[in-house]
Amino acid sequence: MSAQVYDFKVNRIDGTPGTLADYKGQVLLVVNVASKCGLTPQYEGLEKLYEEYKAKGLTVVGFPANEFAGQEPGNNDEIAQFCRGTFGVQFPMYQKIVVKGEGQHPLYKYLTDTVPAATKKPEGSLEQRLTDKGLGRQNKQDVLWNFEKFLVDRKGHVVARFAPDITAEDEILVNSVKEQLQKS
Repeated sequence: MSAQVYDFKVNRIDGTPGTLADYKGQVLLVVNVASKCGLTPQYEGLEKLYEEYKAKGLTVVGFPANEFAGQEPGNNDEIAQFCRGTFGVQFPMYQKIVVKGEGQHPLYKYLTDTVPAATKKPEGSLEQRLTDKGLGRQNKQDVLWNFEKFLVDRKGHVVARFAPDITAEDEILVNSVKEQLQKS
C-alpha cells in the first residue's frame, strides 16, 4: 500500500496528537500559513472556501511555519488566537512545523516529493520576485513561500499543488477543489 497523508502524526494547534486520518473520505486542502506575511489575508479566503464547501466534503487544514523570513514567530497559542480573532478561522489548525529544509516534517517531505512542482499563475511573478531578493527555492521541490497549497483527494492521495499566489478564490484552485469533491 502506498503512503497517504493519513500516515503522518501531527499535533493539533492545542497540542493534542492526531493524524489527518480524522478526515478520511474528505477532500483536503493542506496549507502552510503565517501570521506576518503579505499573503496573510489569504486566511479570509481559505475560511470562506472551507465554509462554502465543507458540507460537500472539503476540509482546509493549516500548518503554521516559520521558514520564510521569520513570518510566523508566534507560539501555537498566539497563532490560534490570531487566526480566530483576526480572520474567524474555524478550519482545523495544527502546531507549527518545518515545511522545508533541515528538520522538514515528514508530512511535508511526502507532499513535496509526491508533487514536486506547483501550478503557478500564468501571469505570476512571485517566484521571480523572491529569487531576485535571494529568497528563492534551494531545491526545485521546496515549498516556495507561505500559503502554498496541496490538494488531497478523498483517498488520501496528493493530486495537485498550487503556488502561494494562487488564492482560495482563484478559479484554478476552486475548479480543482470542485472536481475532487465530485469524485467518490
